[in-house]
Parts: sequence; structure tokens; C-alpha cells
Amino acid sequence: MRCPHCRHENRETARFCGECGASFERGAACPRCAAKNPVGQRFCDSCGERLATGEGRGPARDPRSYTPGQLVERILATRSALEGERKQVTVLFADVVDSMLLAERVGAEEWHRVLDRFFQIAAEAIHRFEGTVNQFTGDGVMALFGAPIAHEDHARRACHAALHLVDELRRFTGALRARGLEFSVRMGLNSGEVVVGKIGDDLRMDYTAQGHCVGLAARMQQVAAPGSVYLTEHTARLVEGFFTLHDQGARAMKGVSAPVRVFELQGIGPLRARLDASGLRGFSRLVGRGGELAWLDHVLARATESDGQVVGVVGDAGVGKSRLCLEFVSRCRAQGIAVHEAHCPAHGSTVPMLPIRDLLRSYLALGDGDSAEAVRCKVSDQLLGLDPNFREALPLVLDLLGVPDPDTPDTSRASSGERLAAFVRRFVPLRSANEPVVLLIDDAHWIDPASEELVRELAAAVHGTRTLLLANFRPEYRPAWLGGSHYHQLPLSPLGPEATRELLHELLGSDSSVGDLSGRIRERTGGNPFFIEEVVQALAASGSLAGERGAYRLTGPVDTLALPATVQSLLAARIDRLGEQAKHVLQAAAVMGMQFDEPLLEEVGRPGAPDLDTALGRIREAEFIYLVTPYPQPQYAFKHPLTREVAYHSLLGDQRARLHAMVAAALEKLRADRLGQYASLIAHHWEASGMRYEATRWQRRAALQVSNIKVKSRRRVPTP
Repeated sequence: MRCPHCRHENRETARFCGECGASFERGAACPRCAAKNPVGQRFCDSCGERLATGEGRGPARDPRSYTPGQLVERILATRSALEGERKQVTVLFADVVDSMLLAERVGAEEWHRVLDRFFQIAAEAIHRFEGTVNQFTGDGVMALFGAPIAHEDHARRACHAALHLVDELRRFTGALRARGLEFSVRMGLNSGEVVVGKIGDDLRMDYTAQGHCVGLAARMQQVAAPGSVYLTEHTARLVEGFFTLHDQGARAMKGVSAPVRVFELQGIGPLRARLDASGLRGFSRLVGRGGELAWLDHVLARATESDGQVVGVVGDAGVGKSRLCLEFVSRCRAQGIAVHEAHCPAHGSTVPMLPIRDLLRSYLALGDGDSAEAVRCKVSDQLLGLDPNFREALPLVLDLLGVPDPDTPDTSRASSGERLAAFVRRFVPLRSANEPVVLLIDDAHWIDPASEELVRELAAAVHGTRTLLLANFRPEYRPAWLGGSHYHQLPLSPLGPEATRELLHELLGSDSSVGDLSGRIRERTGGNPFFIEEVVQALAASGSLAGERGAYRLTGPVDTLALPATVQSLLAARIDRLGEQAKHVLQAAAVMGMQFDEPLLEEVGRPGAPDLDTALGRIREAEFIYLVTPYPQPQYAFKHPLTREVAYHSLLGDQRARLHAMVAAALEKLRADRLGQYASLIAHHWEASGMRYEATRWQRRAALQVSNIKVKSRRRVPTP
């Protein structure tokens, strides 16, 4: 019996849920107010809602009816690639406080309207940050962030959605309170791993909770005070600094062996980008980037001589693009050069003009605490002082900044894009006439389409000015403003061996106990600075490292280096964006190992699958793998060991076992002339598939170094 509230599987004879304590009282639960009604009753005797019982079953709430079209398309386009996979997610529960008492106080129709409006507000807040409503729980809602649409910042999106929902409900509950109805909602969030199951055409999704992920989120909602949002420590670690949190202390939770530390979500914090979180802990010394900084200095010198330049810093996630740009603009400020920044958060890709608004606020020196009237005065004084002809553009700029002039009639937005482009073309040269300017667009791969159009105008406008436009982005992003004689691209690679050792020494220190650990981290992280710092931070947080940064000592043996949730979510989200076929190819390659060849991949590939070359092309374009040797057979290798690890562990156990068996059978077929050489590898794949007889047989052959092995017939390896 599955609990309708927390989805925990219970015995069929259970009267209460063993996970959340919900009652399994016989009878139909009202889909609106959750009241239990006698069996056979067609309408709820508390609120009048039609009950889903017998022949009187009402139509189920169709997820497509409340999910925005663009999200529906994204979920259905990739659902087969997501089914039966492990996902790092954040679960949100929102529940109406004392709904039974409220339902008794108002009429059935009125309560129906109140709940409908609450569900509408909740769904809009969740979808705004690309979460998905997993189910309606009578008088509440459950949502997932990170599945089926994967996000590397799923915890931050869930917190943004919760705060947005709190703001929207404040207006709604205020109107109800004026009518004498005290309506309040409490919310709970938890982050962890779930297994995504089948996703139907109607978007209904099944899943299995791992590590009490869903149950803990339900617990947070149950202990939360009315009108508040509670988080577990798992979620708090992922959002620390990005939001203001109040530590509520550790609490005993039913069904959980150890007390759980609880935090209340209170508001937006000071941090905006992932690099800000690193700065909160204290930046480690920048190593291995001296050549890149010198090159940027050279380009800046050209720009300051009225030869405006555009630079794109391109590199994999975590390789240090933002850190390099931060170091560079800090040096610019030290030289007295004006720097204006715009950051593109992942959740901001659906918010039009967010980075342009930030860039303009920086240009015009607007403070966060400035009142609307103060902003209007500052903008008017600066623009008209720069050029009196900007008077006609003033209403447009104020509207973009969110402080429209109340005395100016509202005009059509049909041509606002063209007018903003014209403003940018005039504004940028005028501002750089008297001083050099550096413009930084951080994480441009998350930019929204409307902002990207204006950045294209900006890139063209800097030509012939004293402006350097600097942007950083990942390889999969192809900016619309690429090209031109004044555009340069700076590829950023992982740190080399010497720089990696230097960074690890900076982080770990020189204690003899961390010597072997340093080598293991270096091998596993592949020179990626962000991955290195996150692994060290995870070891320190778990207690495996004692002391402080730069002076750690190992407290005991470390059997395995756990993959930090931040790194796992980042890589999983990138893998999901490959598309269905390319993702399946990458997962099959991950089963084969760090290196693999194309014929083996073809042998293991799905029958009737689209062109393998296309899938490999997409994977190479995203820089997950690289070509080792083209002849006589194309051989590839994973660019980063953690990419392979995340792709491998996203598969469920039975999927991995099936693929291992297919790889073993393919090796026997394709390496028939060199079976002695590959006996140990074949044995490994049979062992991983669970077929111990075959594994033992090949282990014996490998030990004896027998090169002539007769392959016996066996039952056919099942195909996925």
C-alpha cells in the first residue's frame, strides 16, 4: 500500500503510514479537502467535491492542464532518457494549515474556489523556476526540482519558488483575512536522490524515494510553522549564502534514526553566483592561469586605445572561467578602469532582460536600496547629462529597470527591442568617450533570448570605442555575437599536473597524512579546480579532514572519495541536455570504461538506433569525450573521470548489469583473435553483470594467460 501523502510503501494491512503517520482509514479521500468519506459516496460530505470512487469517479487532474506548454515539450522530448534513472532533486511540499476546520467554516463552493486559487498560485510559482508538480495531496501540492527536467541548481530553484509562493500567497491570504478566513500554508523542502520511473503521455511520473528524500520533505512541511518554509540540512548546505536561513536546531523525526537539523527559509541572501559561495569560504590562490591573464591584459591594452574588443572565455563547467574573469576585473579596478558586471543565473534563463537590467544598474550606479523615485532621478540626470536626445528613450529605460514613470502613458512593447537596441548603440560609445570600460557577462550560457539579442548589439557597438566586452560560457553555447575582427576566443583547459599539485597543496597543506590523498584527488578530478575544491570541502564537512584549509590532517583512512552533490547535479544536468540518443550512447560508453572504441559501441548499441556518428558528434561537441586515435578504429576517452562516474551511476543496477553483459559478449565477439589479452576485462564485465559462472571461467583463463579460449554457448544476453 503506497501512502498518498509521502509515497512510502507500506504493508497491505497497515492502518497508518510507517513513514509519515498518515491514516489509511477506509473510505475515499476527498481530492480537495482530504476528508475521509464512506465507501460508495459520490460527493465529499465536507466540501461537496466529486469523489474518485466507483462509477462516480471524476476525471483525474491532468498534469498537462496546469503545466506550461514549453515544459510539457521538454519533459516529453526527453522522458525515455530519464525513465529509470537516479536523480539528485529537491522535493517541495506545500500544505494548507487546518484545512478541515476551514472547510467547515465556508460553503462547499467557496472552499472549492479558495483551493483552486491556491493550487493555481502554487503551480505558477513552481513552474516559474522549472519545477514540476508531481501530485496534488488533497489540500496541498508536492513538486520536484531536478526531475524530470534536470537542473544543477535544483535546491536554489526550489527555494526561489517557495519564497515566490510565500509572496504571492501573502496578497491572497490578505484578501481572505479581510473576509474573516485565516488561510495559511506551510512548506517543507529536502534534497537527495530519487529514482525516476515511468513518465506517461499525461506527464504523470512514478518514482521511488531513496534515503527518505521524499519522506523528510514531508516531515519538514509537517513541523513547519504556519506561513513558514522549513529546510533540512541537506538542502541548507546547497543554498547556504544564496538565501537567509535561521537555524532551528536538531529535531527528532519519526522514522529517522538520528535527529535532523532544521532551518527556516527567510529570504534572499547576499550571494548571486556559485563563485560568490567560494568567496564566502575564502578564495584559494589562483594557480596556473598566468598566461591567460597576460593575454587578457594585452587585449585590454588594445581596447583602451579606442579599438574596442570582445573576448569569449570558453571552458567546461568548473574549469575556472568565472574565477579567471574575477581576477582580471579586480586587476582592472585596481588600475582605475570602470568595470560593470552582469551575472546570468541558471534560473534566470526564463526571465527576460535580467542580465541587461543588472548591467544597466551597474552602468548608472544604482544601489539596491534606492527608492523608485531616487532611481528615476539618477537615471534622468545621467542620461540627459550624457545626451539631451536620450529624453525620448528615458521611459523605455525606466521601464526596463522596473520603475516606470507614472506620468508617462504606457506604450506598446511591440517595438521595445528595436528601441533598446538603438539606445545601446548610442549609449555605449558615449559612456566610453572619456574613460575605458570593461563589461563582464558571467555564465553567458544561461542568458535569456531577449538579453542575447541586446548583447549582440552591444558587441557591435564596442567596435571603435574604449570598451572591452568580456563574457564566459561553456562549450555547448554558441553566442549570436561570435565573429568579427575584434572578437577573440580564449579556451580554458583544466589545470596541468604541476598547477593541480600546487592547488592541492594550497588546500590540503603539507601534513604527511594527506600525501596519498592528494594523489587520489588529483587523479579523480582531472585538474578541474571546482571539482578539486568541492571534494576537499566534502571531506572536511564529513570529518575525514581535521584542521583548517591549508593545514588539514587526515583523521582516518578514506576508502572512497564521495562524489559531492554539487558536482553530481552539475554533470547530470549537462548530460541530460545531450538529448536521448546521445545520452544513451554516453551511458553505454561509461559502462565500457574510461576508454572505448567505436566498433564496440556499435555492437552494444540499441537495434534500430539513429546514426551513432551523430550521437558521438554531439557528445564530442559538448566536450565529454575526445578522439584518442582515428585509425584503424576510432578510439575515444572520457575527458573527465567524474563525467564517466556520473553517467555510470545514473543507471539503475539492472540496467548496468544488462549493459555489462552486452559489453562482455561484444568483447568475446570482436576480440576473438586476442581473447587472452582481454580475458581479465571480459571477466570484469561478466562479474559486474552478475553472471558469476562466466566471470569465474574468464578469471581462470586470465590467470592462466591462455590465448585460445573456446567461447561456449550461453543464454542470449537480453537487450534493453
